[in-house]
Amino acid sequence: MKRNQYLIIILFSLFPLLSIAQTDRQLIRQGNRQYRTEQYEKAEGTYRKAVSANQKNPEALYNLGCALMAQQKDSLAVQCFENSAKLQSEPLRRAQAYHNIGVICQQKKLFKEAVEAYKESLRNNPKDNETRYNLALCMKQMKDQPQKQNGDGNDQKDQKKEQKDNKDQQKQKKKEQQQDQQQQEEKMSKDNAEQLLNAAIQQEKSTMERLKKDQKKPRQSRHQKNW
Repeated sequence: MKRNQYLIIILFSLFPLLSIAQTDRQLIRQGNRQYRTEQYEKAEGTYRKAVSANQKNPEALYNLGCALMAQQKDSLAVQCFENSAKLQSEPLRRAQAYHNIGVICQQKKLFKEAVEAYKESLRNNPKDNETRYNLALCMKQMKDQPQKQNGDGNDQKDQKKEQKDNKDQQKQKKKEQQQDQQQQEEKMSKDNAEQLLNAAIQQEKSTMERLKKDQKKPRQSRHQKNW
């Protein structure tokens, strides 16, 4: 396991406490046996029973978070670790819960949340070198993240701008084609009208010339005079 992905999985065994019911201890121990044999789904069910029996049991919540984390049910695991940390009175155990929250967030590249979780873990256990290493690495990753995100964001903006420009060019080209077609149709209509008008004028002119010729032509009398 890589060092930066190290996580603390400690399954708490409860000491006899007067304020905790016997069934809580029995269920947690049963869940621990299932967890150690990698029966994570069964362990989850057993820990859930322990939580149902006592919702203020921080150890049951923590162990449930570990079982969920082993099944990559990360969102539910974080909730369990957070609830366990709020209820936990022992700083070392509270530190372990926050450490695991940091690991999950770091794996999800939620570096800001991971940094806060690691810091909270170190407040409760300043001697945890593993958490300190993860914190330093996570802060470096968080520092590098905006540059990459900005680069990707600029690329996406450029791509969107290029797509928009292409669409605008296509629209403009289509508009110009429609205008050219309309102008050609108007020109053809005008040319046709002029041709028709010229043809009519020419025909009328020819008709008038023929009539004039007919009028100038000497008419022969129907009655011939005998000289």
